[in-house]
Amino acid sequence: MISVLILTKNEERDLPGCLASLDWCDDIHVYDSFSADGTVAIATAAGATVTRREFDNWAAHQNWGLRNIAFRHPWVFYIDADERVTPELRVAVLQAVRAAGQNVAFRVRRRDFFMGTWLKHVQTSPFYIRLFRPEFVRYERLVNPVTLVDGPVGQIEGLLDHHPFSKGISHWVARHNSYSTLEAEQIRLNQRGRAPFSLWKALFERDFNERRYHQKELFYRLPARPLVKFLLLYLGKRGFLDGRAGFTYAVLQSFYEYMIVLKTRELDGR
Repeated sequence: MISVLILTKNEERDLPGCLASLDWCDDIHVYDSFSADGTVAIATAAGATVTRREFDNWAAHQNWGLRNIAFRHPWVFYIDADERVTPELRVAVLQAVRAAGQNVAFRVRRRDFFMGTWLKHVQTSPFYIRLFRPEFVRYERLVNPVTLVDGPVGQIEGLLDHHPFSKGISHWVARHNSYSTLEAEQIRLNQRGRAPFSLWKALFERDFNERRYHQKELFYRLPARPLVKFLLLYLGKRGFLDGRAGFTYAVLQSFYEYMIVLKTRELDGR
């Protein structure tokens, strides 16, 4: 009834737990970017179908996967190796596809964990489109892609557990160092090729992805962005309620934003 897509690169540590949470699925696809560790061997031993492709950027890589991987079922659930499907989400996902109606995709609520704490408040947004009919979905942006859906989108109960620090702080920093490079490039691409920024759309646009695009463009125009991001997450989103983990996470996100600022200036020759 549902196929699963897992994007991987050197995920031998996290992949076994992810696969264990998917024991209800009979069509698991591991979409691998030429891992140098035991990722492919683990996937093969678990009975997953492995497709390998060199990673270029997030939107291009994901779009290629949706168009070229031969999924057995019409619905696809997309998950990362450091994520886990909870029993409640498993039930909700199966129920959703049985009674999808006009919906061609569904949002899922994700909860991130750090320092043994659920980051319940400090997350920018906990909702992600992860269950969908692939023919109605495409991605945009080089990194942190926006999911564009050609049709109605529903929302389902249950939680998708995410462990972004499972490989340690050093891995998180290294990954976001590469992300910040792509974010800086995306900022410049947006200024050259997308519709002009609209404050009205940033505040009032009903379409979630369109509103998110203009909100990002508004954010890119703010002075002292790293500080603004910290205040938004820690005070505006009430990250202080997440304790020490919430404070640390807000600091890390502020640092990530500062890397984007520096790399954007570098591209401008400043």
